[in-house]
Amino acid sequence: MSDAQDPAADPAGSGASGSGLAAEKVRRTARVDEIRERGDEPYPYRFDRSHTLAEVRAEWGTIEAGSETEAVVTVAGRIMLQRDTGKLVFATIRDRDGEIQLFISKGVVGDDAFADVKELDLGDWVGATGTVMATRTGELSVKPTSVTLLAKAVRPLPDKWHGLTDPETRFRQRYADLIVNAEARRHFEVRHAMVSSFRRTLAGEGYIEVETPVLHVEAGGAHARPFVTHHNALEMELYLRIALELHLKRLIVGGMEKVFEIGRIFRNEGISTRHNPEFTMMELYQAFADWTDVMAITERLITNAARDALGTTTVTIRGQDVDLAEPWPRLSMCGAVSAKAGTDVHPSMPLDEARALADRHHATYEPSWGSGRVIESLFEELCEAEIVRPTFVTGHPVEISPLARVDRTDPYVTERFELFVDGRELANGYSELNDPREQRMRFEEEQAAKDAGDAERGTVDEDYLRALEYGMPPTGGLGVGIDRVAMLLAGVDNIREVVLFPTLRPEQEIQ
Repeated sequence: MSDAQDPAADPAGSGASGSGLAAEKVRRTARVDEIRERGDEPYPYRFDRSHTLAEVRAEWGTIEAGSETEAVVTVAGRIMLQRDTGKLVFATIRDRDGEIQLFISKGVVGDDAFADVKELDLGDWVGATGTVMATRTGELSVKPTSVTLLAKAVRPLPDKWHGLTDPETRFRQRYADLIVNAEARRHFEVRHAMVSSFRRTLAGEGYIEVETPVLHVEAGGAHARPFVTHHNALEMELYLRIALELHLKRLIVGGMEKVFEIGRIFRNEGISTRHNPEFTMMELYQAFADWTDVMAITERLITNAARDALGTTTVTIRGQDVDLAEPWPRLSMCGAVSAKAGTDVHPSMPLDEARALADRHHATYEPSWGSGRVIESLFEELCEAEIVRPTFVTGHPVEISPLARVDRTDPYVTERFELFVDGRELANGYSELNDPREQRMRFEEEQAAKDAGDAERGTVDEDYLRALEYGMPPTGGLGVGIDRVAMLLAGVDNIREVVLFPTLRPEQEIQ
């Protein structure tokens, strides 16, 4: 990008000649050279802290204004604010946990060290050793006896007042976004707390965390177009996984009974506010359980995560306060479509009737689709966007559920649910199909649809079928989109807000 486009091009906001990014980088780089010429290192190898800034605040945050302690601490952080009053420099530094002020006195650090302090810039990393004090205005501070430059910032921070607000720049330069945007840092703190909560809940219920392959011979476990790669030594094509499911269920066959994985998934699809080609899933499988068991643990997982990440189970969705601890309603897919369309729909209905209904309601479909998948398209068109509070959508047609067991009372639908919140799918679970002969038939139907031109359909996974032939007990399975749950808890509508480095088009020019 050009200097004019760079949010840090004119850090003072003055627009004065010679104050652009290029000139500022030259000035700061020259300072690096000066430091090295005198025999010092502007990028030392390490620095030993005694306290984080949050720890200093926790221990001494209540001392009286104007008081000094005898406590000596060593802290470190990035300079975010700086004020020079002549013989005093006030510098606010920030580490991961918080901020604190350095009260730097020329009379304490000495003339040469103070001259170096005056050469520090916003964005520089520094370490300081000194006593804890509070200024006359009550500002908790460290009064250094020494200040050490830990890393010279050659590129200036984005302007303090305007921040880094352009979304494309924020997502592309996440490092700068995290420096200047407190809200961005909060999003990822929420995400971290949520993932940690998932792990605690599952460990407490006896699940074992495992890792399964990212490179697959067959791209299965979901309807999605895979990324294709090539293994040179084996001279074969492999696929980046589109789901965790089939390998985890192999472990159920092996007798592990309760397993889960939190892992990256790759789907070769479009980029939007709801989709990133690589994203994070949590999948779990429980032997001797069915879809009702995993429906219940879905509620526990997300409600616990809200409590752990936010300190409350109440979140705001479209301006409404929603308590996740309240029971989540269930909604039949066919029932919801029937109510919106004004006529009964069911996967057993003639295909021409399903297509005609889709045409009337502007729902898209492909020639290879049966009535079940057309009904799913009608649901997406007519019903999804109206779902606000957490709702389990049930009764999915067999056609769109190749790995789920047929419902005990209706052979045209499956024992499957999807969790929708704010018009978005967050989770998917079902009673797992464990009959190898029926699974083969479903795989062959998938393969036929793929051969007919549906690139998102699956293939026949012979090794998985072999595993099923050894016997898989009754099993309930669940997949949760980590990124989308993070969106819910962080209160954002764009998946890029909760993915540290989202997929973007290549940047044309970098200065």
